[in-house]
Amino acid sequence: MIILLIGYMGSGKTTVGKKLADVLDFAFVDLDEYISEKEESYISSIFDEKGEIYFRKKESEYLDYILKSSENLVLALGGGTPCYGENMSYIKNNEQAISFYIKLPIQDLTNRLMTEKQKRPLIKHMATKDELTEFIGKHLFERSGFYSEADYTINAANKTVEEITEAIVLNLI
Repeated sequence: MIILLIGYMGSGKTTVGKKLADVLDFAFVDLDEYISEKEESYISSIFDEKGEIYFRKKESEYLDYILKSSENLVLALGGGTPCYGENMSYIKNNEQAISFYIKLPIQDLTNRLMTEKQKRPLIKHMATKDELTEFIGKHLFERSGFYSEADYTINAANKTVEEITEAIVLNLI
């Protein structure tokens, strides 16, 4: 079984993924970290030096590879992963894959991302909280169709990592 965590940047996919993998005794992979390791470069550097198109192509290749070669894995996707190329098809057509959308309100995402903008290539240039809120709202609207293709949606508002993990596990039973 491959459990995929989908959601906007800052939604807690990596944190929840590590906890979930621990609970299930599965391996854990963060797709962005995997890409960074394989490309021997930080994600922000890949964006800066080679561009988003290059990054998205590599992201798709690595996702396809992981889905074809793994089992008993929790995989945290990048926020944009489901929205590009054939990525959702790879996920939906993999019999081992079960996907969960970790859904958070725009304001929660804004509050989380304000403190970590410099690590996020798509938002590091944004000067104000209002600008970030507007960007997230627009982005979420554009991505919502892809995110809604997940097998399950977990409303993560006001929930702890443990509560989100438990909600995912209950859907696996």
